[in-house]
Amino acid sequence: MMERRDFIKSCGYACIGGTALITILNSCRSTQTVNGLIMDSNIVINISDFEINNNKKNKQIREFIIVQNDALKFPICVYRINETTFSALYLECTHQGAELQVFGDKLHCPAHGAEFDNHGKVMSGPAETNLRSFPIKIENKQIKISLK
Repeated sequence: MMERRDFIKSCGYACIGGTALITILNSCRSTQTVNGLIMDSNIVINISDFEINNNKKNKQIREFIIVQNDALKFPICVYRINETTFSALYLECTHQGAELQVFGDKLHCPAHGAEFDNHGKVMSGPAETNLRSFPIKIENKQIKISLK
């Protein structure tokens, strides 16, 4: 027979584990990772990468996408601020160089807990320097992220 204390402990772990799993699955569902093509000094992605579905009536737009390329040490997170404004941020923490995790409109450093907003500004330390950001141009339904 299970003691009351063990039963409560087991139920608590199950609730915490279930909640964590749901949170992880929801965050994975909405994250889009694309391979950017490097052309000249730009990394190029399509604006359509932000579309969740192509149904004209129910078109949903992602808040951000993660852009990778083997030439980059860290990925770039591109936020869609509005239809014509985007923010491209290098996912390297300015504190000690760990790769940042994206949680909606916040970027979090798993190493020491620094947080940044979707424009790369420090929200909480230990980081004191804003993230590296990249200029963006939109041409022919493509986003060109300048790597200069």
